[in-house]
Parts: sequence; C-alpha cells; structure tokens
Amino acid sequence: MTISGDLFEQARKIIPGGVNSPVRTCAGVGADPLFISKANGAYIHSEDGHKMVDYVMSWGPMLLGHNHPKVKKALHEALDRGTSFGAPCQPEIDLAGLIVDALPGVDMVRMVNSGTEATMSALRLSRGYTGRSLVLKFTGCYHGHVDAFLASAGSGAATLCIPGTPGVPQEVVANTLLADYNNLEQVREIFAKHGQDIAAIFVEPVAGNMGLVLPQEGFLQGLRDIANEYGSLLVFDEVITGFRVSYSGAQGYYNIIPDMTCLGKIIGGGLPVGAYGGKKEIMDRIAPCGDVYQAGTLSGNPLAMTAGYYTLKTLKEMDYDQLAADTGSLAESLKDILIEKGVPVSLNTISSIFTLFFTDDEVHDFDSAKKSDQHLFKKFYNQMRDQGIYLAPSGFECAFNSFAHGSDEWEKTLEAARKLKF
Repeated sequence: MTISGDLFEQARKIIPGGVNSPVRTCAGVGADPLFISKANGAYIHSEDGHKMVDYVMSWGPMLLGHNHPKVKKALHEALDRGTSFGAPCQPEIDLAGLIVDALPGVDMVRMVNSGTEATMSALRLSRGYTGRSLVLKFTGCYHGHVDAFLASAGSGAATLCIPGTPGVPQEVVANTLLADYNNLEQVREIFAKHGQDIAAIFVEPVAGNMGLVLPQEGFLQGLRDIANEYGSLLVFDEVITGFRVSYSGAQGYYNIIPDMTCLGKIIGGGLPVGAYGGKKEIMDRIAPCGDVYQAGTLSGNPLAMTAGYYTLKTLKEMDYDQLAADTGSLAESLKDILIEKGVPVSLNTISSIFTLFFTDDEVHDFDSAKKSDQHLFKKFYNQMRDQGIYLAPSGFECAFNSFAHGSDEWEKTLEAARKLKF
C-alpha cells in the first residue's frame, strides 16, 4: 500500500469519509486521495514522494504560487508576534484598505473566516437592509454550505425550492428561488411574480462550481437592471473570481458594480479567510453600527490578514494580461490534443482559469455542463495524475494556472496529454 493509501485508511476511522471536504475523496474519479506533504511554486509533493504540477492551487487562492517568499517572510514575522488576539490589529486595516481600493463595489468590508461565512452574513444583511425575505440564486452556482443556498430547483422558474441535502428543512429553503444561469428571461418572470419580496440576487459573476461557465453578453448587466428596477440588492459571490479574474475582480473586468461582494480564498493568501463588503449605507447596518448582528472570534486573524495583505500587494504589480494569454494558449493546446485523439471537448477559459468539458456542445449553464462525459473525464484525470499532473478530481471544477507556472510546467502538462489513451 502507498503512504497516501495507508493515511487514508487511518483517516477513515476517525474522520467522516477520511476527508474534511467531500470532493477530496476522489470517489468521483475512482481513485484514492493523495495526501500532500508540502507545496512550493507550481508544485505539490505527495507523502509518497511524487512531485506534481498543480492546477488545483488549493482550489484557486494560490495565484502567486505556493509558499511565495514575500508572503512566507511576512507570515514568519507575524507568527513571532502571536497567532490570535480576538481584538483589533493593524493588519486587518491594511488588508481592508487594499480590498476597498481594488473593488469598485466595495466601500466598506467586514472580515470573516470562510466564503460560506461571507455569503451567510451577506444574505442576512441583504434581508435586514431590504426588509424582504426571498433570495434568488442560480442552478449550478455554489455559495457555500449555507442552508438557504443548498437547494435544488422544482418544476418551473418561479417554483420554490426543495432541500438539496438531508438536514436542511423545507421551511429553510422556502424563501429561495432558482433560475438557470445566463437565463435573463427566467429572472424577469420570477421578479414579475415575486419582485417586491426579493431581497437579493446572489450570483457568481463567472460561475466556477459547475466547471467554468462565463456570463453571456448582457447577463450581468441585465441582473443589475432588474435589481435596480425592483429595489433588490445584487450580490456578487467573488470567492473564486475576486483578485483572480482581474485585480479588480469580475466586477472590474465586466464593469458591472454589485451592491455587495463576497470574498474568500485568495484574500488570505491561502490561510482560512472570508469577507463581505459593499456600499457604505448597506454595511452601516452591520453591528455595532447597525442592528444586523454578525460576529466572530477569529475574524481579522493577524496571520490571515498578514498573508492576505502581502498577497494582494504583490498581485497588484503582476501582469494579469500575460497570464491570461498563457493560460488561454495552454488550454487551447490541451483541447487540440484531445480533439486529435477523437475526444469531444468544449473549452471555457478566462484569465488564469479554464475547464475542459468532454462534450461537443457549448457549455453556458448547469444543464449543458452536465452533458460533459464523466467517464472520459475519469480517464483524463487518472492518466494525467499518473504522469505528475495534479487536477481537481471532479469534472465540475476549474483548473487554476498561476504566476508561478511557466513554460516548463506547461510543456510537462502538454506532454502528459499527448500520451493519453481513451
């Protein structure tokens, strides 16, 4: 048995499923998870001693690469000062300042500890600010494991949702409405029926949890217009896209300004973190300024704030356009190799993110994403992993490039693809 296999056996005895987040089991690709011992730059190292080119990058946040020297140095210095204060500290002001300066939709920001905590808090604030109860989200968009967002669609665009997992009562999701991503007509129909009661539209401006799915032309502007018309809030979940699609997020990239923004991952430089922010008049409703309560002992943790500050400060000087060009070239080359092998492929890519869907059809929503052949993806994943290319173990996840990747890593990736057999 491999070291990773032995560790997995140990873990399953004391951790549900042997993992602390479900997709890590690799069950969907018929493999056992690799246990990771360390990471540096564009590479991760398994406990079995394998060095692998990493396109998971901790599910997105390591845009500078693993263990970046500036971030690591700052963290060492912060560690000497203490790990947690449960009190205000300057690094949280420094990081908040960078976020407010970078994102056009954020006047004020509140730090929390995860993307889920950010969306949960933003939902509560949206309801408190508007005095309304309903929320609209999109099928295939993931906003963390908040009860109100764990819902699947009923029959019809305006149908109230049913729970998507045991443990979420019907009454919890009774105020959640669903529409198909990129379908403005459905959104209009829902608002025509429920608009006066909808507190907010929650959306990933670039969807990243059904694989990468881009907003079609006019979709985000349409959401902005509808929210304005009905007095609802538009909330961008930029946990994946924030500071990765561009330094100013998807909102800067598309020049569509939301009322509120949820953040995570990258703003902690890889440490556990989240944040939500928005217009001052909305954020002033959060306690202690206002009457909408939210709190957290570890919010503004000095280590996470320090890592995030030096990550964003470094990213501000990086060439996003060049990385986008390199990522697009890599993804197109992978697509061409697979097509030459007779494999159906549809590619979606933006900035440093891409997804290869194993289908001939264009992927523009969750239904079209589900047409991707998961049997082909399983073959692709396992053969690439065997050749030292580390990808997300799900066909409904993104691949993340980074500023640490270069020509050597990209060529290794393409060489591995050339050896694939289907």
